[in-house]
Amino acid sequence: MKTVLILAALVAICAARPQQADPRTAVIEELTSDNIGVGPWSWGYRTSNGISQQEQGTIENQGSEDEAIAVRGSYSFIGADGKTYTITYVADRNGFQPQGDFLPKRR
Repeated sequence: MKTVLILAALVAICAARPQQADPRTAVIEELTSDNIGVGPWSWGYRTSNGISQQEQGTIENQGSEDEAIAVRGSYSFIGADGKTYTITYVADRNGFQPQGDFLPKRR
């Protein structure tokens, strides 16, 4: 009888542990978009498996020979260790410039 109770307790503990979400079954929970085709724009999304991304952009010097796109944004995901990792970035005429606490620092 004692063995049955211990086995039942172990089964209950295993069943109660948090389950990893299957990334193939993730769904979009939130989606935003503000884009009229010209000028500033923004968009973002959040999924059921903890991934999210947001971005805002503009066209600098529009209509000139020096015209360029400049965006700012961020994205987040949950790593295999269960921690949420976030990257913020700027992408402009100086290239893609990511920042995050876990990324290597430039010297």
